[in-house]
Amino acid sequence: MGVQVAKFIDLREGVTANQFTIGDREKIDSISDLDPMYKRLMDEPIACVMAVMGGIGRPNLTPMWFDYEGDKVLVNVAEHRKKTKWIKDNPQISIMIVNPKEMYHWLSLKVTVETATHEDDEGGEKVINQLNKIAKKYLGVEEYPLRDPSFPEKRILFECKVDNVATFGTFDWNNW
Repeated sequence: MGVQVAKFIDLREGVTANQFTIGDREKIDSISDLDPMYKRLMDEPIACVMAVMGGIGRPNLTPMWFDYEGDKVLVNVAEHRKKTKWIKDNPQISIMIVNPKEMYHWLSLKVTVETATHEDDEGGEKVINQLNKIAKKYLGVEEYPLRDPSFPEKRILFECKVDNVATFGTFDWNNW
């Protein structure tokens, strides 16, 4: 697969020349090869901010639950929402996860949709299973409880390949 990781210069050790610029770049084979300090941002129940290109040509930002499986980022959205159409129209998504305890510790991913599965499609049970998985991660419940009760809401799961990653800052997870 091969993913480019841009490591921004951290200022935890003090103000330095060229701070907030990219220090090193490295290639990793898989997002599972990310430094554990950043990979943990993906594993904790920390909301991400997802950016998609909106209908008027400007980025639309949405706080979302974050999930991934293997090397794929998983984006599960309600079919009727505008962002679903925007993702279909422009399948490039940017995601940022900021540590809520340290804003100078974050991970950014640029991803591209490879597949979209509707919950009514053959194999659509994976859409519901993934939705329940993230409901457990973020809410501690076995089944996703937030479907709109005014109509039969349907979900779509977008599976995305990771194009590149940017990382910033450090964090002592022992003080989490």
